[in-house]
Amino acid sequence: MINKKPANKKPTDKKKVAITCLALSAWTMAVVFGTQFLVAYPMHWILGNDLNTPVWSAIYTALVYLLSLILIAILPWKLFKKWKTNREELGLSGLPTWTDIGLAPIGYAVSILLAYVLTAAFSIFPWFNAAEAQNVGFNNIATGLDRVVAFIALAVVAPIAEELIFRGWLYGKLRAHVNMVISIIIVSLLFAIAHLQWNVGVTVFAMSVVNCLLREITGTIYSGTILHIIRNAIAFYAVFILGIA
Repeated sequence: MINKKPANKKPTDKKKVAITCLALSAWTMAVVFGTQFLVAYPMHWILGNDLNTPVWSAIYTALVYLLSLILIAILPWKLFKKWKTNREELGLSGLPTWTDIGLAPIGYAVSILLAYVLTAAFSIFPWFNAAEAQNVGFNNIATGLDRVVAFIALAVVAPIAEELIFRGWLYGKLRAHVNMVISIIIVSLLFAIAHLQWNVGVTVFAMSVVNCLLREITGTIYSGTILHIIRNAIAFYAVFILGIA
């Protein structure tokens, strides 16, 4: 299960806890956004407009996530001996179970319902456009192979990496210092902000809340990862097969 504060420890100073949570959050977001520039600029310099082809877009996506995971989970420990991470803290204890698999579609249904409620609530604001299309890249798909490459990047690589970063590393670190509710709110807000779009942010916030709860229930990120894959696969089918924006 999630690492919690040992019962025999004295209460941690609230200011120190707040600084730790802020540092964890800032480091995560700095890496998530920073790696996009670190990978994009040299690739664009070398490839030019070819970077927009499906294959190179997929390679770019994989490199960004790989570099993000390395920087987030390994760099602080190697350089500063801080935030050492183990499998349990990442939510990777054991192997996926039938419970993880069974909870994923249930969680997906709950996340869709929550997203619908939140979207309806935000729709009262004039600046909120619920129908705005999400830019996921891969705008030059022309062949079946292009679709396969895009699917692997968007519906497999992205969900696994994002769950490891947000519901794995960040949630595990926060949960060791603060309670479940605060951890869920911080992780879900940051995950929404990372998508840089109001309507998408609301829907992924809902998914993140459910995935954090699934981690609390199961002790791992497996169920949430399967849910995330289901969500992205359905979205991929809608956008790239049915042509729904």
